Amino acid sequence: MKIVLAILVLALTRAEILQRMRSPVVRQADGLIKVYAHCPEDMRREFQQPIARFASETVGALYSSLSIKPVKFDNALIALYVGDVRTNDNTVITKVRDTQSGCRSNIYIFSPGYADLDRLRLEIVKAFFRAVKNEDISDETALKVYRRTDPKARIKEDRESLERWLKGEKGDDGADMDDEAYLKLLRKVLEPGKASRRDILVFASRHFLYPKTFDSPFLGRYHSISFRDAVSLAKKDYAIRLCAYDKASEMILFGGGRGELMSESSRLYWRFLIELAKYQKSEKELLSLLDEAESKLCQALEESQKTEQTE
Repeated sequence: MKIVLAILVLALTRAEILQRMRSPVVRQADGLIKVYAHCPEDMRREFQQPIARFASETVGALYSSLSIKPVKFDNALIALYVGDVRTNDNTVITKVRDTQSGCRSNIYIFSPGYADLDRLRLEIVKAFFRAVKNEDISDETALKVYRRTDPKARIKEDRESLERWLKGEKGDDGADMDDEAYLKLLRKVLEPGKASRRDILVFASRHFLYPKTFDSPFLGRYHSISFRDAVSLAKKDYAIRLCAYDKASEMILFGGGRGELMSESSRLYWRFLIELAKYQKSEKELLSLLDEAESKLCQALEESQKTEQTE
């Protein structure tokens, strides 16, 4: 590499060398990125800013996806060098060196008009991890991390991961996710304003009441009862009404944020459970409230199935 650069420098005139030395350096991402133009002025005008913007947007997406607050850098740890080759050379290589400020990645783009942008993006992702997280990651990990900067890709990956876990399987993410992490993901609103078929089925699976303790079953024999069975049994066991009152807030918590039909259904279930806890309405009236909530949930399920079939 040094020999090649030396030959290229010797081939330049004194004026060309001075012109390149005086070319402005573009700073991006609060000083994390610097882009140098080791090329003639016409190439600098065409490529330096777009490459700087490409790098900055990649880094910005990583900050956002990884929930890392951007920080300012006095010394750039990602340096991109725009070369002067005009032929179809798509080579992009990185040289890494340790500095007092941290691990600096020097990324060389030989022919900016023909550079492999996928390769360039991966090198920027890897450089970001060296600089910001002090980690050296593989190409495979870098690709996976970058894919998650796309909200749609991230949602799709999370849903697929959940499905594997629910089936008792684990993919590549199993190494750093335990059951508690999956349960947290299961409760999370992955796509605000939209309910998937799985979201609705999980919500429906919560439509049971459980005693406060396992050794105190309802009426001395029921360790769980459905909402519908609770309507007739609640008059016989006051504990059922107390559990219904506690369950009501759970309906809002796990049903909200997932679209209009799902939210409306969760509110109707909440109302049913509150009325069940009060037990001032007749069984027929309580069942009517439950039917209304179930009908709305069925509508939400039908809508989710139609949406998923068209995607």
